[in-house]
Amino acid sequence: MEKIVDENYYDLIISNVLIPNYDTGDNITNMNLRHSLAHISSVPGAPCDLGTYPYNSFPSVLTLNSAISLEKSGIGTVQRNPYLALFGRGILVAVIDTGIDYQHQAFLYNDGTTRILSLWDQTIQTGPPPEGFTYGTEYTREHINVALRSENPLSIVPSVDTNGHGTGIASVIAGKPNLEQSFSGVVPEADLVIVKLKPAKENLKRIFFVPQDAECYQESDLIIGINYVVSMGLRLNRPVVICIAMGTSQSSHDGRGATSYYTNLLAQQPHTGIIIATGNEANKNRHYFRNTVTEPYVDTFELSVGENDTVFSIELWPFAPARLSVEIIAPNQESTGIVLPSLGECREFTFSFNESGVWVNNYIFEEETGDQLILMRFQNPLPGIWSLRVANLDNEAFSFHAWLPSGDLISDNTFFLNPDPDTTITSPGNATYPLTVSAYNQFNDSILPESGRGYTRTGLIKPDISAPGFQLACAVPGNRYGTITGTGCAAAQAAGIVAMVFEWAVPRGNYMNITGNDVNRLIIRGAQRNPSFTYPNNVWGFGQIQINTLFERLTNI
Repeated sequence: MEKIVDENYYDLIISNVLIPNYDTGDNITNMNLRHSLAHISSVPGAPCDLGTYPYNSFPSVLTLNSAISLEKSGIGTVQRNPYLALFGRGILVAVIDTGIDYQHQAFLYNDGTTRILSLWDQTIQTGPPPEGFTYGTEYTREHINVALRSENPLSIVPSVDTNGHGTGIASVIAGKPNLEQSFSGVVPEADLVIVKLKPAKENLKRIFFVPQDAECYQESDLIIGINYVVSMGLRLNRPVVICIAMGTSQSSHDGRGATSYYTNLLAQQPHTGIIIATGNEANKNRHYFRNTVTEPYVDTFELSVGENDTVFSIELWPFAPARLSVEIIAPNQESTGIVLPSLGECREFTFSFNESGVWVNNYIFEEETGDQLILMRFQNPLPGIWSLRVANLDNEAFSFHAWLPSGDLISDNTFFLNPDPDTTITSPGNATYPLTVSAYNQFNDSILPESGRGYTRTGLIKPDISAPGFQLACAVPGNRYGTITGTGCAAAQAAGIVAMVFEWAVPRGNYMNITGNDVNRLIIRGAQRNPSFTYPNNVWGFGQIQINTLFERLTNI
C-alpha cells in the first residue's frame, strides 16, 4: 500500500530542501517546486507527536463551505450579447471537492456523453492513478462514456459523490441548463476536471483532536489535486479555473502556509485562475480578539463548552513582540497552572475532580511564521464555562487572536462568550493573489450572516469580491435538483465568471498572456458598489461581482 493512503504513516509537509533528512527511498511524495510530503510512522494515541514534529508540517484539516438568479451578476446580459456570448468554451473548470455524480444530466451533452474531461478519485485504489501520481484512480472521458453506455455504470466507473457538495459546486459553475428546473450553470460549455479528495487520515484527526466521524479533508491532498489540475491545463494548453470551496480555521490567517504559497504562485501565472471561498464562520462565535493596552497586561476570556464536544482544539496567535503565558481553568476551578512559552514542549494536564484532559503546545515561535502559537487541545472537557487567562511576560501592551475549529468539526454549543465576527476567513482564503469570495443574499442585497469576514490577521484586504450565495439552484446526486447556500457556491459562481473572462481573453484572442490575478483586478474594477459603504471593506471586499460592467469598461478604454 502506498504510504500516502496508509493510516500507519503521518503525511508531513516539508520544504524540498529538507528531503535528504527524511528520504529513505519510498517515503517522499512530491507536491510542487517548494513542498513535498514525508511519510513518517505514526503511533496511535500520541498527541505530543505534535511537538516532536513542527506544527506547520501537519496538513491542516479542511471543511466544506456550503450547505438563483444569474441576472444578478450580469451573466445573462453578457451571454445574450452576440459580440460576447461567453459560455466557457475552451476553458477547463476544476472542482476539487467531494466528487461528482457523473451520471447527472447537468454534466452530459445532449447526445448523452460526458462533459467531464477527467475524474481523479483519490479514494479508489484499484485502478491506475494519474501519470506522475501515486494513489487514487483516474477516469478519462472515454472511461466515463463507456460507463454511461453500460447497464451498470458504477461497475465500470465506481466513483460517487455521497455528500453532494462537489456535485452542487460543479453544477453552479458549469451545469447544463434545464429550463424546467429554472437552472443553468454559469459556463455550461466549459470542460470539467474533477478531483474527489480522500478523507483526512485518522491519525491526522487524532493529532488535531477532530471527532473521528467528522467529514473533513487534508490540506496535502488538496495541494496535490491542484497540481494535477494544473498539469492537465499545461498538457492541453488550455486555461484552467480552479474553485476551492473548503477551508480551515487552523493556521495563522495571514496568507502563509503551503496551500497559500502554491495558490499565490499559480494565480500570477498565465491562464490560471484560483477562486477561494471565505468560509462560513462569521456568525459562529468561534473567533476571539483582544488588544490589551493597560496594566496589568492580562486578559481572561471565556469559552462555553457543550456536552457533545468531546474533542476540539483552540489556536491562539499573539502579535510580536509579546511573549504570552496561558492558564486554562475548568468550570470547577481546577487549573493547568501557568504554561510558559518554550521551543517545542508539549504538556499534558489531567484534573483531579473531572475527566478532562488538556494538551498545551506554547510555541515561542512557530516555524513558518516566526510568531508565537499557543495550541490547546481538549479531550472529554467538563461541560460549562472554561476560562483562559493569558499574560504578557514582558509586562507591556499586547494583542492576540484565538480560533476554534471550522465547519462541523465542533458543534454550535461550544463558543467564545465575547466573540468577534471579523478575521474569520478560513484558509487558504487569506492568500494574497487568488480571488477570495464572500457571499450575499441576492434577493435582498444583504451579506450572508455566516459569510467569513476579513481582513487577514496582518491587515491584508480580504475578501476581494462578493457574489450571490443564497439558495442557488444546483444539481443534486440522483439526477435531482435543489439549492445550495454559503460562500462555497458564491465562489463557484465567481469561478464561472472568471472562466468567461478567460474565454474572452485566450480562445477569443483578446489578451493571450492574461493571468488569474489580472482577471481578479478586472473583476474588482467592474464590481458594483453601494454608495452607502466605503470600499474596500472587510465584509464585501471591493463590492458585488458584475461581469457586464467589467466588459463595458473594457470596451470604453
